Amino acid sequence: MVELLDPRPGQLLLELAAGPGETGFRALPFLQPGGELLSTDVAPEMVEVARRRAAELGLTGVRFAEENAADLSFADAAVDAVLCRFGLMLVPEMGRAAAEISRVLRPGGRAVLAVWASSRLNPWMTAGGKAALELGLTEPPDREAPGPFRLSEPGRLRAVVEATGLTVERVEDVPVAWAASSLDEWWETSKDTSRMLTMLLARLTGEEAGALRARAERYLQEYVADDGTIAVPGLARVVVAAAR
Repeated sequence: MVELLDPRPGQLLLELAAGPGETGFRALPFLQPGGELLSTDVAPEMVEVARRRAAELGLTGVRFAEENAADLSFADAAVDAVLCRFGLMLVPEMGRAAAEISRVLRPGGRAVLAVWASSRLNPWMTAGGKAALELGLTEPPDREAPGPFRLSEPGRLRAVVEATGLTVERVEDVPVAWAASSLDEWWETSKDTSRMLTMLLARLTGEEAGALRARAERYLQEYVADDGTIAVPGLARVVVAAAR
């Protein structure tokens, strides 16, 4: 994403849904001298995580703020570039968030946004939900509701971005891999990152939870190496767009 954004010295870069801030932090050196990173997230807890991480790394030239991507506090044409990794599809007012990105970009500014491609191509993220459906423990998800695969349909991301007036320069599918030391680590991470799975497990009996985990792990068994480590393929989709 940073390579596609091509940040330059002196620019003001806004990262939305930054989480721990790692994507923006990778871009930060390219903004120097004279540039600045605005690392933002709607969750104050994540803003604090990013702030602490920056302090640990000794980073300068970065500011932190709570920002709702669908209602940004910045003036029109205020920033030179925008990064948003795996955040746009989670914003309830997704179209408005895309429009806000267009609004705050200066003419000629560039946005690079990443979403997940098909759920079928990201089994490390979907094994738990698939198992829950097959066991009758949950209902099929609403494809229009905020979620990781809301923008997975081919052409959907481009359409959302172009509707804001931004010019799409490129859409690229990017293979990724999710690695863990064991299926135990995968399960614990899944519980931490999937709100659906967390809520579901809270109401299941121990026996039901065990059956769910066993069924989910079966979908990933082919990716487990002899030493127990696991590397599961996935696919992200990245769009590069420019303000007119």
